[in-house]
Amino acid sequence: MSLTRTVSDTKRAFHTLHTRPINTIYRRVVEELIVEMHLLSVNVDFSYNPIYALGVVTSFDRFMQGYQPEQDKESIFNALLRATEADPQTYRQDAQRLQDIAKSLSTQDLIAALSQQTQLNRDADLQAHLQAIANNPNFKYSRLFAIGLFSLLEQSDQELVKDEKKRTEALKSIAAGLHLSDDKLNKDLELYLSNVDKMSQALVVMADLLSADRKKREQRNQKSNTTVTPPKNNE
Repeated sequence: MSLTRTVSDTKRAFHTLHTRPINTIYRRVVEELIVEMHLLSVNVDFSYNPIYALGVVTSFDRFMQGYQPEQDKESIFNALLRATEADPQTYRQDAQRLQDIAKSLSTQDLIAALSQQTQLNRDADLQAHLQAIANNPNFKYSRLFAIGLFSLLEQSDQELVKDEKKRTEALKSIAAGLHLSDDKLNKDLELYLSNVDKMSQALVVMADLLSADRKKREQRNQKSNTTVTPPKNNE
């Protein structure tokens, strides 16, 4: 009988796949994603669905915004997915497919489809997943799944998700159709939006500090370059 992977196993696998150090401000983001995705992957009730994939991709891209060096971001993403025994290409492709669907539908049609009021005939795979979620009393809900739903709404209508009342009403309808707790859904997304705001503020502060440090270095260099070296005495 095979032993269940531990969080330590997954973290070790991640650091084997991505060997470069992670910038301090982003380290907690990566750590939390590793733990959250690991715990879901070993849960007996968890099953992959593209909305969850969109939540993972959205969360990673949003919280890793501004990461330097830029080329390390994809390495971190790939290591994160592979360490949790998932395929990064599948996640990216499914996330993009769902984003394209959301952009092509009116907000009303999207909400109706997600809440199972109408059939989503244009994408049989997503429709099948939505039906499976609604009909599964043991569906493993997660914060990342909630972020996936939010991302769909955001792609369809950014103004709607900014309006707390309209957003809450839309999520209540979707939660009812999928047999999920709208209270849990809203609380998870409120926390997500709060963390997005905090991360944005932290990035602004970091950018200001880097700019101030760069100016100080430039001033020191200018001062050094303008210092006149006294002539040598040839007598």
